[in-house]
Amino acid sequence: MKALVLEKTKVLSLRDISIDEPLGPSDVRIQPKAVGICGSDLHYYLHGAIGHYVVNQPMVLGHEAAGLVVEVGREVRNVKVGDRVCMEPGIPRLGSPETLSGRYNVDPAVRFWATPPVHGVLRETVVHPAAFTFPIGDNVSFAEGAFVEPLAIGVHSASVASIKPGDVAVVTGAGTIGVVTAAAALAAGCSKVILADVLGGKLDLARALLPVVTVNLKTDDLADVVKRETGGRGAEVVFEASGAAAAVLSSVDHLAPGGRVVLIGIPQAPAPIDIVRAQAKEAQFLTIFRYVNDYPRALRLLASGKIDVKKMITSRFGFNDSVAAFEFAAQGRADTMKVMIDL
Repeated sequence: MKALVLEKTKVLSLRDISIDEPLGPSDVRIQPKAVGICGSDLHYYLHGAIGHYVVNQPMVLGHEAAGLVVEVGREVRNVKVGDRVCMEPGIPRLGSPETLSGRYNVDPAVRFWATPPVHGVLRETVVHPAAFTFPIGDNVSFAEGAFVEPLAIGVHSASVASIKPGDVAVVTGAGTIGVVTAAAALAAGCSKVILADVLGGKLDLARALLPVVTVNLKTDDLADVVKRETGGRGAEVVFEASGAAAAVLSSVDHLAPGGRVVLIGIPQAPAPIDIVRAQAKEAQFLTIFRYVNDYPRALRLLASGKIDVKKMITSRFGFNDSVAAFEFAAQGRADTMKVMIDL
């Protein structure tokens, strides 16, 4: 089948590839219709590795996806041929201790699309477990369905934060994940979200999408803004979505006593935490890894209009222009949030 293949670092090709994917009794075969370009896709493209995950052989990219069901296994009941669906890209072992305890996202043996050596979904068809395939409503487009994957991270982060109505949240990092986290925090009941980044263009885009207070870290002091917006008390929740070591270290500074820091971004190196400052506020540090049982909730938020991601999709390319789409996304433009490929 035709697929977008990462041949090696910075070398992509749109070509035929043979992938042996028999349809199991609990599987569905899907024709992808929209695939978003994620930061991890770009990282593999530009650097050939993320931590100990190294691209040692050609790999199909893409894991944020929605499509059309074209075949179902004999035991499948939740979807049928012709259904419009989105797909959760991580496949855990269904009998693992992590899955049975409700934390399948941290199953060490999870197989995740476009994570070496697993092929991604930028191709003509893909076989996937029906258990991780979700129908999308008629008022949700394929592109919005593909956006459920990053949105689920924001929804999971807001859930882990145990937001209460009226809480104030700070989000550091105004990329896609930071913005969907801000949206999820508002949907969960936050009365105010303060969003900070070093790129003014990203903040301008976020401000046009959401009712957030934005802080340009190049010109303004985040601590001063948080004090002003919270009457000097601090925020109940700080979401760190940039992965920047300095943002992790300063997260406690913006926190109200007894508040929670949710670490979302993945630092390139170990990040410091001032334990004494954290203890003085009895701060809680929480971490998230992808999402777990969050796809249905994210889909309901989209279908109800509580969260609107349409304007977050800032660029669209056809499948035949997939290489150009990655070259464009790799520029890291401040006016670009999500690049979507339509198949």
